[in-house]
Amino acid sequence: MNFIAPWFLFLFPLALAPFFLKQPSPHTYSWSQMIPIDWTSKIIGFLLKLLGSIIIVLLILALSQPFSNQRTIEKIGEGAQIGLVLDRSASMDEPFATHESSEKAGETKSAAASRLIIDFFNSRTNDMVGVVTFSNSAMFVLPLTENKDAIKAAVNATAGNALFQTNIGAGLTSSAALFNEVADSGSRAIILLSDGAGRIDSNTQQKIRDWFDRFQIGLYWIVLRQPDGISIFDENYVNDQMLQYKRDDDPLPPALELYEYFKTFRSPFQAFEAEDPKSLEKAISEINLKEKKPIVYNEIIPGKNYSLILLITAFIMSLVLLTLKFLEVKSFR
Repeated sequence: MNFIAPWFLFLFPLALAPFFLKQPSPHTYSWSQMIPIDWTSKIIGFLLKLLGSIIIVLLILALSQPFSNQRTIEKIGEGAQIGLVLDRSASMDEPFATHESSEKAGETKSAAASRLIIDFFNSRTNDMVGVVTFSNSAMFVLPLTENKDAIKAAVNATAGNALFQTNIGAGLTSSAALFNEVADSGSRAIILLSDGAGRIDSNTQQKIRDWFDRFQIGLYWIVLRQPDGISIFDENYVNDQMLQYKRDDDPLPPALELYEYFKTFRSPFQAFEAEDPKSLEKAISEINLKEKKPIVYNEIIPGKNYSLILLITAFIMSLVLLTLKFLEVKSFR
């Protein structure tokens, strides 16, 4: 038990006042030994003093504002531990290409991503979410948390000024660190959202691959591309590029190189492409369905303040004491 104002507890000796303060009698007797001992009255008088003492104790405790400690309860729910890695390169502030079927034509990529991601997490209950952004370097925004207000604020905060670089390796390295020293709840995933694909050096590639495997993190990559851009799912183009790479030893386009690298992960990986807000929403909805797995999570039960209960109890006992006072026999005939 804790107290907000513990100094009021020094008033506890006042609870003995009813036993030391005697009420003067309105009657005068010449010889008190003439009055027979009334044990019933003595017992009732003692109980009334005890009642008054309890009321004083309750009032002192109410003033000290006692409260219990918060508790943590382990529960099983549906959700995941999700690291959100958002591309904040300058190209994310460009609008999607105008699409006749899109209700949000002209909406920037970063705005559409923030809006749909917030809706995604609002529709889920037991997720723990962390946020990392990247452009020329990674920026740690939010550790894994269940606080939806904090998640919403973190996602909205990613709409700041951006730079003209895409250091995707730094973003993935920082995202893996989100799960360090955090107990595995049963389902872990990284959602990487980017409209480009920078190259990752071999040492960083190995480090990311090892961390994702060690922490058992699945990866979802949502590629925001222009309708006329390279598609990582175009088998003919991919095969032609792979043949040219093997023949001429020329590097693959960054998007294909990154896609081929992600496929070497031992942990689960799936890629999506989105050309407009509607297709982006479809990709996020598919991830939503895949990441509804049983997880173990902790629910924090806040401590309870008992001041109001103590005041109500003291008030009721005071009414009882006042009622008994009116029932007191003042004199005998």
